[in-house]
Amino acid sequence: MRPVLIFDGDCGFCTTSVGAVQRLVRPRCEVVAWQHADLASLGVTAERARYEALWVTPHGRVYGGAQAVAKMLLSAGGVWSVAGAVLTLPPVRWAAHGVYRLVADHRGRLPGGTPACAVPGAERHQV
Repeated sequence: MRPVLIFDGDCGFCTTSVGAVQRLVRPRCEVVAWQHADLASLGVTAERARYEALWVTPHGRVYGGAQAVAKMLLSAGGVWSVAGAVLTLPPVRWAAHGVYRLVADHRGRLPGGTPACAVPGAERHQV
């Protein structure tokens, strides 16, 4: 079993970003939109999947947001794994979390973003 990268398939910005990652970074994982994933078997709720990108290990450990990005980069090997390793180190990890939340919370305003990208305010919470 391979790790799984879960993203929001209804978000144009997220879909475009994941497409670029698959072409350029080539992570060693399955990539699936949360809307088409068997979330229960992955140990993930729809609420969490709407909130952030997720990385699910073959053993069922779930990483979210910037740490999911770090795990994805680590899986790619080469120079990408160096970038992933750096993202796991404090204080870079803390800054990465802030940047990830800023982008995720405003993805509907970014290039490729659509109204479907916006997460309603009531669903924005730390998981």
